[in-house]
Parts: sequence; C-alpha cells; structure tokens
Amino acid sequence: MKKIICSLLVLMFSFLSNAQDKKYVTFQAEIANRNTDSIFIRNNKKIIKKITVNKNGVFKDTLNVVEGPYVFFDGVEYTSLYLKNGYDLKLKMDAKDFDASIVYTGKGSLENNYLAQRTILDSKYDYDALLAASPADFKKLSEQKIASELAQLNNGKFDPNFVIVEKKDIEQSLVGLTKYYEQGQENKKMNNLPSPTFDYLNYAGGQTKLEDLKGKYVFIDVWATWCGPCRQEIPFLQEIEKKYHDKNITFVSISIDKLKDQEKWKTMIKDKSLGGVQLFADNDWNSKFVKDYKITGIPRFILIDPKGIIVKADATRPSSPDLVKELDSLLN
Repeated sequence: MKKIICSLLVLMFSFLSNAQDKKYVTFQAEIANRNTDSIFIRNNKKIIKKITVNKNGVFKDTLNVVEGPYVFFDGVEYTSLYLKNGYDLKLKMDAKDFDASIVYTGKGSLENNYLAQRTILDSKYDYDALLAASPADFKKLSEQKIASELAQLNNGKFDPNFVIVEKKDIEQSLVGLTKYYEQGQENKKMNNLPSPTFDYLNYAGGQTKLEDLKGKYVFIDVWATWCGPCRQEIPFLQEIEKKYHDKNITFVSISIDKLKDQEKWKTMIKDKSLGGVQLFADNDWNSKFVKDYKITGIPRFILIDPKGIIVKADATRPSSPDLVKELDSLLN
C-alpha cells in the first residue's frame, strides 16, 4: 500500500513539475464569422507565428515565446496579447463584433481579458473633448485618466511582470497623449492660413492638385493601408461621403503607403469600394504636403474651404458626431 501511495505521489509531483516547467504557450480559439483563414501573432511588426484557422473558425497551436506583449492579427482586425510560456489560453470571439466579443479562459486569461476590456474602455473615452480642452484642463483630465487606469491595474491580481509592463505602457501613453495635444495646439496656428498644396497620382487616372478642387470645401484623410486606426475610420468616412454627396464638398483620401505598396493600395480601394478622390502621395512620410502639415501620426484629417484656406488643420474624425455638426454649419 505504501508503495502504491509513493508511486502516486511521484506521478503527481512529476505532473505538477511538468505543468509548471512547460516551455511554451498553448493557444486555441473558436472564432465565429472569421475574417480570414489565418491569424498572425506579432512581436512589434515581426510575425513570430502564422496559425491556420479551419472552416469552423477553430485553431489550436503552441508558441515558444519571450514573455511580454504581442499582437493578435487576423488580416483585418487586431488585439493586444500578453504571452508567457506556461500559459494555456482559450479564446472565444465573433469577428463581426471583434473587440467586444473577446473572452479568454485558462491560464493567462486574467491578463488578456484585462487587455481586451481596456481596449473597449479606451474606444469609449472622449478624446475629442480632452484634446479640445484648455492646457490646464488637459493636464488635469489626462492625469485623472492615467491615475484611474493605474488604480485598476494595481487592484487586480495580475502577474507581477505583466503589471510592470502595463504600468510602463500606461505612463508612456500619457507622454504620447501630451505630445499629441501639444502638436494639436501648434496645428491650430495654421487655421485661417492658405493651405499647402499637393499634386498626386489619382486612382481614377492622372494627377490631382489641390487647386483642381477650388470652389468646394475639401475634407482630407491622410492614411495608409497598414494603419489599423485608419481602417477603423473608413466605414464612418463612407457614411459621411454618402450624407454630403450632393453638397459643396469633396472628400479626398491621401495614402502615404510606400511606393512598393502601391498595388496593395489599389487593391484595397477596389475591395473596400472606397469612394471620394483617392490619391497616392509621392514620398510617403517625406512627402512635402505631409511635412508642411507636420503630420507625425495617422489618420489625420484636414478641412479646407473653397478658396484654399485652412478651416481646421487637425479636423474632427469621421467617427465623431461632432463632424456632422461642423459640416452642417458650413454646408447647409
């Protein structure tokens, strides 16, 4: 009997030791309404794993990772991940309601559910009001936002290394947000001045200059095919274009993709049925128009009046209800 008990104990401790020493992540998912038949795990911009998704939206695979933040990308949408060898993650989601439907179970789910919820909360935050605030109010509101996020992080029972990484990310987001606000304050100084011009390749054929559009308001979207936030604005921009199709306004999208990705740009325009005037900048980030407007992040929206004068050098995003109010006041 003692021999049996000892054998069982040996087996049990062996099992526990193997589970604790597992040198890989197990990751499986059930994805309803999948966008593609592959998902990619990225570390920064580097793909570390391509995983095939079957026709039922199911996959199961393993990854050997360096502990830290990663990105789950399905070719259309993306979400943040935190991976550590030993995690056993199970994901259920509906790609039609990508962010809101994400639910993880298994080891590592606490950290990754936190990231999913943080994305949802961030999407609901009124950044337009924050960026429109006075410098004193901006400082107060942005610090309150960061303090709230840090409190939520510190009150959770998360992996200590995860807390360190996320705390640094939250603190850096305040730095980035402050720089963005300060850049916005500089951009406002361009309002009511003549707009810099452009002369770019038109998807419909030939070249198009800003001067060709005089006599109408011009709403410009500076974007790129690789930019997730840019793609998220596209459906809203399409609705705005439909709403004002018979008004005195032209909608222009300027891609700052690299020259080597021009065919990718053309394919997206065709596949997504993108409307308006679709232009391709001549030198991506180094294009003169981009530099003249001091554009360091995209998407960036610009509103110009019929005489070529800048109404807003940093215009309201199409996803904001405020844009309709602003355009109505100008066009109706």
